[in-house]
Amino acid sequence: MIFKVYYQEDVTEAPVREKTEALYIEATEVFEVRRKLKDMPYNIEFIQPVTGDFFEYEKQSENYKVLEI
Repeated sequence: MIFKVYYQEDVTEAPVREKTEALYIEATEVFEVRRKLKDMPYNIEFIQPVTGDFFEYEKQSENYKVLEI
């Protein structure tokens, strides 16, 4: 399953909506996503499964690229 992760790049700064980034990662559960990203300096805000029509829509985005870890 593909998950969309909303995050801030710098864990030491307060979250600001305008600086929120997103990445896509393949995993079976949310805890696996967190485990894969634990060594990254990201402040994870939200993890959302991407399925169905939402997945088809996201695949059309120019920013869609699944992170390989």
